Amino acid sequence: MKHLHPQVIQSYYGEACESLSPRTVHHHHRVLSQSLKYAVRQGYLGRNPAEMVDPPSPRKKVMRTLTPTEVEVLFENAQDNYYYPVIYTAVSTGLRQAELLGLRWRDIDLDMLSISVSQVLYKRRGICQFKEPKTSHSRRRVAMTPKLALFLREYKAERETLYQQLGRQLTLDDLVFTSVEGEPIDPCVLSHAFNRMVARAGLENVRFHDLRHTFASLMLLRGAKPKVISEALGHASVAFTMDTYSHIIEGMQSDAMALLDEVLPPGVNGAKNKNNAKLTPIINITELKI
Repeated sequence: MKHLHPQVIQSYYGEACESLSPRTVHHHHRVLSQSLKYAVRQGYLGRNPAEMVDPPSPRKKVMRTLTPTEVEVLFENAQDNYYYPVIYTAVSTGLRQAELLGLRWRDIDLDMLSISVSQVLYKRRGICQFKEPKTSHSRRRVAMTPKLALFLREYKAERETLYQQLGRQLTLDDLVFTSVEGEPIDPCVLSHAFNRMVARAGLENVRFHDLRHTFASLMLLRGAKPKVISEALGHASVAFTMDTYSHIIEGMQSDAMALLDEVLPPGVNGAKNKNNAKLTPIINITELKI
């Protein structure tokens, strides 16, 4: 540990950036810094050398959102795809992939038009596992559009018929979206299938996660309040939502100004206003009787 100088750490970051992304190297820095901070508290080190090093700044990922026209193209090309129900629900709710794959029928209230996010599906080291949402904000209730409720009602009826043919009954604990074999959908399989589908549809650089961004952008373009969107997405704060989708909000300024122009009255020229103004008599304060 005595050879762990700031120069050594800085050199490692430079070499690591040749094969790893700046975000990954920045994560290495956080782990190393926290470990050395603990060593300082325990008396093994006099100071933390990682605090004297400049880690690489992670580049912000380019966000890809689909326009309303592109959403139509996506749905048209996905209609015959097995994963169409997942894709349609993703665009309609903004749920994360892990949240969609963890949905059970008990989490969906078709009468009250709501979806409860109570568990997620992650794949770690080749094994799919169900877990609780990471934060209290992620554990939430999301409203549904009437169109989505109607679609899921019909989809549920089809699933019930299929299960009866297989000699079993669909229960509330069954997953909403499953593989052909009735097992949890492998996230990697879904991502690969989605990538192939959008490539055939001619939609470039679209990831499954971009469906979540598309939901948010369409909501913003339709005038939904940032607070409502933030709660639907499960963000920790409205500020985070505003920062994430700031480029969309900036693009809406011209539309907002057009609305403001309809509300405000025309301005009055100063010279014209001066000529039409009535003269106000000047009162000498010394003439007032107190």
